[in-house]
Amino acid sequence: MIKLIESLKKELRFSASRSSGPGGQHVNKVNTRVTLSWDIVNSTILGQDQKSMLLQKLKSKVTLEGILMISSQTGRSQLANKQDTIRKLDELLKKAFLKKKKRKPTKPSKGAVLKRLDQKKKHSEKKIRRKKLDRLS
Repeated sequence: MIKLIESLKKELRFSASRSSGPGGQHVNKVNTRVTLSWDIVNSTILGQDQKSMLLQKLKSKVTLEGILMISSQTGRSQLANKQDTIRKLDELLKKAFLKKKKRKPTKPSKGAVLKRLDQKKKHSEKKIRRKKLDRLS
């Protein structure tokens, strides 16, 4: 996945803006928030099927034009936030391209079935013992 990120770097665009939140005078004069934007639709590195898969799986983070936007403002410098956005992109791509394993249906073991039935029987007996007995008068 690192090789993919390295080849994508020429397609990535970074922009800096002011971070929100507390920070005193420093936050008011320094643009430390970094926003990464990547045009998935016009990417030359990915195939058409990969593009459609990414657009489907990352649709909450992609604009209507097909541009993926990731921002970071946790660090105190642009460089730290830029590295953080690249790390986030790497994690997103790993998660998106990961193939789900097909679930193999299984049966509970014989011991597990017997244990469950035994617990049900004990619970039922406990309930029966709680009932009041009808007394002959």
